[in-house]
Amino acid sequence: MSLFGSEELVLIAGPCVIEGRDMCLRIAERVRDACKDRAIRYVFKASFDKANRTSVKSFRGPGIDEGLRILADVRDAVGVPVHTDFHVPAQAAPVAEVCDMIQIPAFLCRQTDMLVAAGETGKTVLIKKGQFVSSEDMRHQVEKARSAPGCGDVVVGERGTTFGYGNLVVDMRGLVRMRAFAPVVFDGTHSVQRPSGLGDASGGEADMIPHLVRAAVAVGIDGLFLETHQNPAQAKCDGPNQLPLDELPALLDTVERLRAAAG
Repeated sequence: MSLFGSEELVLIAGPCVIEGRDMCLRIAERVRDACKDRAIRYVFKASFDKANRTSVKSFRGPGIDEGLRILADVRDAVGVPVHTDFHVPAQAAPVAEVCDMIQIPAFLCRQTDMLVAAGETGKTVLIKKGQFVSSEDMRHQVEKARSAPGCGDVVVGERGTTFGYGNLVVDMRGLVRMRAFAPVVFDGTHSVQRPSGLGDASGGEADMIPHLVRAAVAVGIDGLFLETHQNPAQAKCDGPNQLPLDELPALLDTVERLRAAAG
């Protein structure tokens, strides 16, 4: 199944990390319903393991076995495609048995074995642009994934570039440059992250999410990546840069109006 290539925007959204089956089902249902009457194709996202947390004390998730069981339940019960990231090449195949789309984390975006393993699954591959990588350099990472036999769609994700310590900025020119060689997804929530901003955890500026999303949609994107939670203040991971779930419908309305205006 090709998720990209139509006129519809693809929304990849869900909590940062799997905190439990019921929570994932509730969020997936609400986002699905928000997309139902809009020209937006929805893919549920949540991580089974956050392997690059700031502190060893940070919550990582339920692990691959339980995490994939929950993602399969979301896929079957809510009736939407599902998406997650993986961290070593051996995880690509089992993840692809459940997920319609798989992600290379930003810190691993240049790892050739990861990219080839993802491409070999035949699933849609989202390569997050590393915070340390130029938009032009992502062409090589896309080519690595596409070199794998049976590779499906490969898309790139913009999530900001390191700007000094503990800060990220988004160069909107990169969306145009990367879109010349692959569909582009804008990560509106990690782009407002403040790495290690809370000392032993990442901070963020969630109030900036709508502003960056509007700018990216106006420039032109194929997909939007948003981590969302019913109560970000109580989230076990990345709460400061998650979008409150109640604010999502209004943001999607704005996105639709901008896409229509931009043609």
